[in-house]
Amino acid sequence: MVNKNYQRLVIVGNGMVGHRFVEEMVQSEGGGNFQITTFCEESEVAYDRVGLSSYFAGKTRSDLSLVPQGYYDENGVEIFIGDRVESIDRGAKTVRSAQGRELSYDKLVLATGSYPFVPPIEGREQEHIHVYRTFDDLEAIKASAGESKSGVVLGGGLLGLECANALKNLGLDAHVVEFAPTLMGVQLDEDGGETLRSKVEALGVKVHTGKNTQRIAGGDSSRYRLEFADGSSLEADMIVFSVGIRPRDEIARACGLEIGERGGVVIDEECRTSDENIFAIGECALWEGRIFGLVAPGYSMAGVAADAITGAGQRLFEGADMSTKLKLLGVDVASIGDSHGRTKDSRSFSFRDELKGIYKKIVISPDGSKLIGAILVGEAEEYGTLLQMVLNEMPLPEDLGSLILPSSDGAPAGLGVDALPDGAAICSCHNVTKGAIVACVEEGATTIGELKSMTKASTGCGGCATMCKQLLDCELAKRGVDVNTDLCEHFAFTRQELYGLVRVEKIRSFAALLEKHGRGAGCEICKPAVASILAACWNDYILEDDHVSLQDTNDRFLANMQKNGTYSIVPRVPGGEITPDMLVAIGTVAKKWNLYTKITGGQRIDLFGARQEQLPDIWEELIAAGFESGHAYGKALRTVKSCVGSTWCRYGLHDSVGLAVEIENRYKGLRSPHKLKMAVSGCTRECAEAQGKDVGVIATEAGWNLYVCGN
Repeated sequence: MVNKNYQRLVIVGNGMVGHRFVEEMVQSEGGGNFQITTFCEESEVAYDRVGLSSYFAGKTRSDLSLVPQGYYDENGVEIFIGDRVESIDRGAKTVRSAQGRELSYDKLVLATGSYPFVPPIEGREQEHIHVYRTFDDLEAIKASAGESKSGVVLGGGLLGLECANALKNLGLDAHVVEFAPTLMGVQLDEDGGETLRSKVEALGVKVHTGKNTQRIAGGDSSRYRLEFADGSSLEADMIVFSVGIRPRDEIARACGLEIGERGGVVIDEECRTSDENIFAIGECALWEGRIFGLVAPGYSMAGVAADAITGAGQRLFEGADMSTKLKLLGVDVASIGDSHGRTKDSRSFSFRDELKGIYKKIVISPDGSKLIGAILVGEAEEYGTLLQMVLNEMPLPEDLGSLILPSSDGAPAGLGVDALPDGAAICSCHNVTKGAIVACVEEGATTIGELKSMTKASTGCGGCATMCKQLLDCELAKRGVDVNTDLCEHFAFTRQELYGLVRVEKIRSFAALLEKHGRGAGCEICKPAVASILAACWNDYILEDDHVSLQDTNDRFLANMQKNGTYSIVPRVPGGEITPDMLVAIGTVAKKWNLYTKITGGQRIDLFGARQEQLPDIWEELIAAGFESGHAYGKALRTVKSCVGSTWCRYGLHDSVGLAVEIENRYKGLRSPHKLKMAVSGCTRECAEAQGKDVGVIATEAGWNLYVCGN
């Protein structure tokens, strides 16, 4: 039964982006104000379409599912599986589905994605001719493969090559036919495409480029014959089209929403369409004339739309970096930034090793000051560093060839931090160069903590932390120091690697992770780290039986143990705003239990001296008065401090208390590797000391300024 006090939110489409939007709404502070209904056209709920080819390698539908068992029911999300929305009545604010359902909506989100484009080639509509998009498509391809000896994929892009690999793995004589002169023409230039072609052909897939298919006729020795414009032909028993996608905008078009000249639902920076109550996200959406065909921009849009609908955040969609790193048929392929050098007067440098099948190219800005693009085929170890150089506009070394050329002593190619010049800015927040960090290692620094103390590197935004660690390990290795990156003796992995294992393998407990990837019983290093990882990935209740042993005393009792063995209790007071009745309640509790009270530095009242057995009764009274735990003991958001702002202060420009309350309520309970403190100041006089907090917000005449990592 739908709660009539809720707004009705209808989502059309339950692909990767549609499901991500559901997750954003469920996690949002304002999401509880909506009754969410989503239509899933396919017979399966959202699954990993990016990893679809692994289905041919033995993965099951459930393996690729993105939706945990019972997720929608547990979160009150209504879903109609196997039903497609066919029309929208914007005047009545209703949608009608193929199965006859008619639902009203307050807000509507289009996540209809895209469909495989099939060019108007004569003979395209026959039994063993397919597209490569869904589970049903894959089942049809497998069935045809069982009755075929050879297969052709029309399209030499990313999905086309993935499909060709699938046909090869199904035991077929596999071919790729591409209209353009090279493979992956969007990401690669001619030399890169040719290098990829040689690698692909060496793996047993035949490549035919520059072929314009005119007709599909009956074959002589095979089921079909593809006839090309140049007079040549190719025979095969089955055909798969993978020549691109088109946005699914038909229902948006039919209800009168603004559509781009070449398709796509036009959206603004909030992902709002020409109808203020309808949003579009993912591959059906057109932003500033562009369709984004990668999943990451779609996920970004999902978050933006959730913020706009709930009012719980202020994210905006401002485009996306389309750099990609892939492994196709076992071949590394990467494209970064302006890989084709389309920037006027840009210059490029390339290296090609035909014997090893390696091609590398960098594109430099016209003034030669920065890297603006790159292509890597055959080896892509440099991808991370080159991407950072492009995104952060890092200075270039004098010898530009060192970015892509193998070292002269025959060492493996790969840029890494070692190849960066001493003047390269590793930490832009504190202007710490590579040379300064190397000098610290010379002076005896062996840990990241020591580097931070000596240079302040990685104490600002933290974005350089990985590069600092890479540089430290590199310099220590040069000096013969054995670098051990294991988290501890119980796990032979870094924290980042453990996070990946937990996320990918859907591991939900410390015991399961230890059994599968560790040894021993765990320690005070790995237990808190894994607790943080599990909280970040799954957000389960931390005092469940599987998690309680990972928490310390403070987490278990929602209070801070003091040096005399008693506990202090800190109720949450968002923004320091408190009613007289709530003040009385705190006073009553403190008197009843004889607790010492103190105003904390974060605008809260601390109650000291409680014995462990008293805590349940104390919390019962505080909760009855409207309080909750302020996480003063947790690695989580502690407080959002504020001044009185424009409500009382003659200097206040905006309502700092209101925003502080909103931020604290939005992020309370957020778990992190360390405690978090935030603040909101109503003007630049900075009475809330926002610039010294982990996250700070300061009011200006033009709006709000955000400061990150001041602490």
